[in-house]
Amino acid sequence: MNDKFTFVQKVVLVLLRVVIGWHFLYEGVAKLLKANWSAAGYLAQSRGFLAPLFQWMADSPGVLAVVNQLNIWGLIAIGLALILGCFTRLSAVFGMLLILLYYLANPPFVGYYYSIPMEGNYLIINKNIVELVALLFIAVSNSGWYAGLDRIIKNLWGKK
Repeated sequence: MNDKFTFVQKVVLVLLRVVIGWHFLYEGVAKLLKANWSAAGYLAQSRGFLAPLFQWMADSPGVLAVVNQLNIWGLIAIGLALILGCFTRLSAVFGMLLILLYYLANPPFVGYYYSIPMEGNYLIINKNIVELVALLFIAVSNSGWYAGLDRIIKNLWGKK
């Protein structure tokens, strides 16, 4: 493996991966433990060009049940994979896709107002975009190779 990073850079990269993994894991477990948690409110408040799709999800009980389970277990699986450095690139890509869906459901565009309180946003940039870009860096940097299970998995599968 071509090692482009210094020791300190590797430590920071692993720290970034673990912190984002913790965020995903925490959000998933919090939703799992909250009785009757549902994405319905978030989806129903959707604005933007995909609002009809997200609102349809909120209004369709069967679809909403699937969305709720995919959201909870997706967050947990992505979080654990990032923390462990296991299938890091794949988990980072799935994390980016999940965050992109959150972003598209409620984009921080000027003129869109929500009844659900939102954290600060700065025209088109919000915390979702910041985390998405950090996950992009994790995906392209191969951070699971450092202090993660990716190296072990690769060696077990015989791909050197």
